[in-house]
Amino acid sequence: MTDADARAEPKLVTKLKERKETHRERGALYRATFVLAGTICLLAGIAMLVLPGPAFVVIPIGLAVLALEFTWAERLLERSLHEAHKARHKAGETTTRQRVLSGVAVACGAAAFVAAAILYDIPLLPV
Repeated sequence: MTDADARAEPKLVTKLKERKETHRERGALYRATFVLAGTICLLAGIAMLVLPGPAFVVIPIGLAVLALEFTWAERLLERSLHEAHKARHKAGETTTRQRVLSGVAVACGAAAFVAAAILYDIPLLPV
């Protein structure tokens, strides 16, 4: 990743900054509804970190909605999108050795699960 890529602003943040001015011209009730929806979405995403659900999709959506009103949400969204871009780039640069070792680790975990199911008589299918 080059320095220009590292400093480039994500497209979503650019679009939000463009929409921010028109959003601020809206009425107080409309804006309060956005804040409420963004807060609910953000809290649901945070809950999904420990509960089943797509937390890493819902949290940025909540932050994007809140970013129309709050600067802290905009900064947090920009930082999280930047970190996600770095993680995606880093994952794409894995070596063959790392991929093979990851596959072996997953296979060992699956084998351990099957062995435990057989040894401790855990039913694999609900009957």
